[in-house]
Amino acid sequence: MRRLAAFRTRHTLSSQTDPVRGIGAARDWIFAEMTKSAQRSGGRMTVELQSYLQQPAPPRIPVATTITNVVATLRGSTTPERVYVVSGHYDSRCSDPLDATKDAPGADDDASGVAVAMELARVLATRRPAATIVFAAVAGEEQGLFGARHMAALFKTARYNTAGTNVQAMFTNDIVGSSRADDGTRDPRTIRLFAEGVPTSETPAQADIRRAVGGENDSPSRQLARFVRSVAENDATGMTVRVIHRRDRYLRGGDHIPFLEQGYPAARFTEPHEDYAHQHQDVRVENGKRFGDLPEFCDFPFIARVARVNAATMWSLATAPGTPEDVRIRTDQLTNDTDLVWRRGTDPDLAGYEVVWRETTAADWTHAIEVGNRSEAKVDLSKDNVFFGVRAVGKNGRRGPVAFPTPLR
Repeated sequence: MRRLAAFRTRHTLSSQTDPVRGIGAARDWIFAEMTKSAQRSGGRMTVELQSYLQQPAPPRIPVATTITNVVATLRGSTTPERVYVVSGHYDSRCSDPLDATKDAPGADDDASGVAVAMELARVLATRRPAATIVFAAVAGEEQGLFGARHMAALFKTARYNTAGTNVQAMFTNDIVGSSRADDGTRDPRTIRLFAEGVPTSETPAQADIRRAVGGENDSPSRQLARFVRSVAENDATGMTVRVIHRRDRYLRGGDHIPFLEQGYPAARFTEPHEDYAHQHQDVRVENGKRFGDLPEFCDFPFIARVARVNAATMWSLATAPGTPEDVRIRTDQLTNDTDLVWRRGTDPDLAGYEVVWRETTAADWTHAIEVGNRSEAKVDLSKDNVFFGVRAVGKNGRRGPVAFPTPLR
């Protein structure tokens, strides 16, 4: 984080050729560090500069600008087509979003999130996850989520889909550098996780089904949030994950939104309380108060714990079976039983499935039954009275995220 802040500014419109100052120097340093991590992977991790020319997009991209994401991919050993993405954005800004020359150290926003993604790449490079993990440092966030939008769109293209790429989760770490609020209070053991309810990509037909059967609290992103709490709240992380039932902070946004727009499950990690004097501010002193996003206002032990939350999440996802697909509830007969069907997965480490349920007013799943390695199950409970879900269980005992069913007429 201190090294990223030392580039003085990482504004998307700053120099891409200056070797010591600007976004280009930061890009090259991140790429070199990620490459060092990849060299320890035995060839399983590759690193690329994912660049494109962004045409003018007033007001924040006034001229054509090259935007580059630094992307490290750790290929899965058994189900490489299943992909999980973790990112931070390495661009920064000062008070004026178009000022590309003034200092904008961007320590909390968002060298902190980039540091988390880079540290996960370093630690996991020597490991062998079953699924693929992508560690990304993206640019253009402060100017309009441009880098993440490009990356999310690429996952839909033939280049990334030749092997049936299936992005099952994406997490952005954006402003995860401090446990201190603007009033001086601290909350060093909590990280917020923003997860949307009604999906950003919902179609009119899907909205009609949701209104008929419920599910406003059961989007794929909400299932991800429940999964994170189940695997990342423990003695090893020392953290509480405070799930916020919003897509992002009030009227604000981050790099998970482009993935939501593409229909991918995604959520955002953010520190528990923000101090607005230390983000999006010119470095200065006013009336004895220091402004600016500087490393001295960050809490490094807190960031380390946030990284552990991310590591627990990504590793648990990448070593458990994937989220079940095409989960449905039969509605062709009126009964007080519930008949669930789903597409059986092809994961070689799949052991079977569990059906979970909860009261419609409950925040999380409260009951689970094993149903074996099959593609259907009958439960002696009425689908009218509770919410159901299905999750896969691996031979290692790890459980994947829950899939929420839709009606099968």
